[in-house]
Amino acid sequence: MEPVRVAVQAADPIMQVGLTSFLRVREELVLVGQDELTDQDVLVVHVDRMTSQTVAELRSAEALAQVPKVLLVGELRENDILSAVESRVVAVLPRSRTSGDRLVETIISVVPGRGLLPADLLGRLLDGVRKLQARETASGDIGVAGLTSREVDVLRLMAEGHDTNEIAEKLCYSERTVKNVIYSLTNRLNLRNRPHAVAYAMRAGAI
Repeated sequence: MEPVRVAVQAADPIMQVGLTSFLRVREELVLVGQDELTDQDVLVVHVDRMTSQTVAELRSAEALAQVPKVLLVGELRENDILSAVESRVVAVLPRSRTSGDRLVETIISVVPGRGLLPADLLGRLLDGVRKLQARETASGDIGVAGLTSREVDVLRLMAEGHDTNEIAEKLCYSERTVKNVIYSLTNRLNLRNRPHAVAYAMRAGAI
């Protein structure tokens, strides 16, 4: 398997040096500059907490807009998770509970386009979307979901925490079919990853 190309972005210079030095010696990875990244590579972003400046930086860098990002964070609030997902963050790791090996495993896992959120953070994401949905319902500002019944079934099970294999078993599909359903809807609706797809469906009232 080809090594994964990865770059590091940290607000703290010491953390920038530390992460860069650690990732550089891993055989599974190849360290590159941020200006060399493509949508097939990964950017590791380290922050103590998600600030408005952090979100603005993640969204304003046009060259990095489509690059999958792994967020290594000290503190994450409910609204921060939504902002992270919308900023092309495909994996969130709490710094205090993340080992070096876990970070590398996560970097490798997101390359095929799979998003990874710890169960507790995914729950908080979904709670946040429900609150947004409630506010939008009150204002009558919900749009058409544009999802097929099969897509809704897959997204509902995904929201309940089931993985691809479990979804396939429950719906009597093959794993390939489930992956194709997810790939099709994320591309058609311009969604960034699985958590974003779930958030979209809940916000639209489809699940």
